[in-house]
Amino acid sequence: MSSEPESRPADWEADKYSRTATPQREWSEAVLGRLVLNGDETVVDAGCGSGNVTEDLLAKLPNGRVIGIDGSPSMVEEATSRLGDDPRTSFQCQDLTGLELEEQVDAIFSNATFHWIGDHEKLFGSLAAATRPGGQLVAQCGGRGNVAEVTAALAVVNAEQPFAGVFGEFEEPWNFAGPEETEIRLVAAGYEDVECWLEERVAHPEDPRGFFEASFLAPAREVLDDEQFTAYADRLMAELGEPTTFNYVRLNMTAKRKYENE
Repeated sequence: MSSEPESRPADWEADKYSRTATPQREWSEAVLGRLVLNGDETVVDAGCGSGNVTEDLLAKLPNGRVIGIDGSPSMVEEATSRLGDDPRTSFQCQDLTGLELEEQVDAIFSNATFHWIGDHEKLFGSLAAATRPGGQLVAQCGGRGNVAEVTAALAVVNAEQPFAGVFGEFEEPWNFAGPEETEIRLVAAGYEDVECWLEERVAHPEDPRGFFEASFLAPAREVLDDEQFTAYADRLMAELGEPTTFNYVRLNMTAKRKYENE
């Protein structure tokens, strides 16, 4: 679907994603629960999307604030429309691998984003630089073995005409890393007390087709017109057997930013 995973995601259909991404929001509850907060911190929501989970994060920060970062302009627009009137929030369209903030933050939270970024070494270095010493990183994303059925279906369909002529040789647009290499990368970036682990999940979206299009097929929307996109989604859903559920493997990570003299 793309020659290499991009650090800046496709400009997703924000409204559709907001309406269909209920599994990711449900799974985010446990991730948010791992943040240790007093309620007055400044936290980056790295890959804030349409702001659904940002809203839950804000509930934990009555006297703090959230800086929402996303690489999709339409997602930032949707999140701003949802929460921009709250003085505790601000939203910016930025590449997370080159994150630039006015000051270091107390914590970085991320849900369902890092697997869209090809260079995790650069990502973690960027996040570490944006975090004060002692600050937290709490994140979850797709991990090794994630959505294997979807990946297999993409490899089949992208080799067929007319799609082979559009996409060329199939290469996964995701970076589904394992916990071992992720721990090594986080330590190298300047984190300590690092813990990473995999967790299997099953998504039961209310609208399987809409969910599939808004999440897995976001990069395809960039290169296909409406008629082509409908045919592509039809063929993939048929190859998958018209699924009503999707199997996931989530990579969880928690870490603390090291102090410079350690």
